[in-house]
Amino acid sequence: MSSILRIRWAIAPKTAPRPHINCNRCGGLKPYHCRGKFRVNANGKRIDAWLIYRCIDCDNSWNFGILERCNRREIEPALLQALESNDPALARRHAFDVVALRSRIGRVEEFPEAAVHKEMLGDRPENIAALELQLGLEVPTALRLDRLLASELGISRSRLQAWAEKRSLVVGPDGAKALRKPARAGTAIRIDLAGEPDRDGIIAAAGGQSKKGGSTRVLPPS
Repeated sequence: MSSILRIRWAIAPKTAPRPHINCNRCGGLKPYHCRGKFRVNANGKRIDAWLIYRCIDCDNSWNFGILERCNRREIEPALLQALESNDPALARRHAFDVVALRSRIGRVEEFPEAAVHKEMLGDRPENIAALELQLGLEVPTALRLDRLLASELGISRSRLQAWAEKRSLVVGPDGAKALRKPARAGTAIRIDLAGEPDRDGIIAAAGGQSKKGGSTRVLPPS
């Protein structure tokens, strides 16, 4: 039997990025938050759609363009229905699209807080010598991989770095440089725990304390 314990971490960022916009009511640059709702306008066969943002101080609105002068026939019916019904999943996907936001607004504030759901993959080996953590993200996050691992495993970042230097920790597909970058979907982290005195504690923190089910933890702001 394999001595590798495989666990999937599903990471869900909590707070959507906030564009900083020159508010004509407040008279200065202010962060705007997403309302989770769309505005859809039909002009004949042409459709415009925006995601609605509000100033955190005065509630002034700003619309982030999703569709612009699109022919109704070229829009998938399911997408149009989702826009018109303020589908939460669609609104969340666009609200966390920091690349698209930055293409319109120069300054965008990101937040590292995230909920981490842990689920064991397969059976739990009797004698665990290594961990394999597989990351899944529903939307992009600003949370750095080293901070995620340190917080979730209950160890220091310097220890992570030491592991990486002696190849006890291997990150795929991007290598150790990925530790200092935001966590990405599809990343796999292999940690050799042989000889580690606190191995059992690290395994439990990783989510390997039971054979069934999962656990959820919310990372606090740094």
